[in-house]
Amino acid sequence: MPRDLRFCRNCGFRLGEGPAEYTETVRFENGRPVNLADNSAASSQQPFATAYGISGGPMIPGTGSQMAKRAKKMSGMTWMFIGLLIFFIVAAAFTAVVTPIRRSITPTSSAPPPPSRTYVGVSSFETGEGGVTFDNVEPPGGPADKAGLIGGDVITSFDGQVVHDEDEMTDLMRRTPIGKPVEVIYIRDGEPKSTTLTTVSKEDFDRLVKDFRNRPEGRGLFGFDDDDTERVPIPGTKIFGVKVNDIGQSRPADLAGVKEGDIIIEFDGTPIRTPEELSSRVIRAIPYSTVKIVLMRGAEKLEIPVKMGKQ
Repeated sequence: MPRDLRFCRNCGFRLGEGPAEYTETVRFENGRPVNLADNSAASSQQPFATAYGISGGPMIPGTGSQMAKRAKKMSGMTWMFIGLLIFFIVAAAFTAVVTPIRRSITPTSSAPPPPSRTYVGVSSFETGEGGVTFDNVEPPGGPADKAGLIGGDVITSFDGQVVHDEDEMTDLMRRTPIGKPVEVIYIRDGEPKSTTLTTVSKEDFDRLVKDFRNRPEGRGLFGFDDDDTERVPIPGTKIFGVKVNDIGQSRPADLAGVKEGDIIIEFDGTPIRTPEELSSRVIRAIPYSTVKIVLMRGAEKLEIPVKMGKQ
C-alpha cells in the first residue's frame, strides 16, 4: 500500500472517498504532510493546517459520533413529547364525552318532585263572575262529563271550599287527593246547581284522551265553520247560545235545514252555551247517527234532526 494514502480512522474510507464533511488534521514537515497521530508531541510544537470540507467549517475529531449521539437523544425526546401530546388529546376528548353524561345522570337538585295534581276533565279554568268557569268539557267519559258539567258553567264551590278565582281553583286541584269524590256547586243560566265528581290522575286523563282519538267510529261532521261562531244571549232569558254564521253547502247541517244566523242552544240533549262546547259535542257524535238540534231562529224555537257526517 503506498505510503501517501490515508484512511479515515472512524469510517475506514480512503481520504477523498468517504463522507464529504470528513476532514483530517495534518501538519507539514519539510514540505511533506505528517499525520498528527504519528507524532502527538510534535503536533504541539509545529505549525499545522486544517483541511476544510464542503460545509466550509473545520471538523473536530470525534464530532461525528457526538452528533449521532445527540441525534439519538433528540429523537427520544421527540417521541416522548409526541406521547405526552397524544395523552393530553385523549384526556381532553374523554372529558368532553364523559362530563355531559355525568351531568345527565347526576341529579341537579335534591328537592323532592312536585306532588301529583288531580284532573276533573275540563279545558282550563279561568276567573268568571262569582267563581271560575271553563270553555268545554273534555275528554268524553271524564269526571266533569260524567258529572253533567258543560262549558260555560261557573263553579262557586269545590269540595266544600268557596272558589273566587282560578288561582284558588288550581291550589284546590293540587291539594285534592286523586280518586276522591267531591261536591261541586255551580251556576248555569243564572241558577245554582250541584253535582258530584271523582277526580282522576294524569295517567287516567291521558288514557281517556287517547281512547277517544283512536275510537274506531271516527269523528262526527256537522258542516259549519267553527271559527265563525259567537256566544250570544237569548233575549228575554238568562240563557246563552252559539250563533253559527257560516254553514257549508251540501253538508249535514245544510241538508237538515240549519240556516246561517241560527242560534244553537242544544245539541243531542246537551245544553250548548259556548262555541267550544258545540265543537266538542259535534266531533264526539257518532258519524252517520241522527242527533236532535234545538235552535232559535229569531223569536222562534225549532227542533231539527241532523244526520251527522264523518270527518
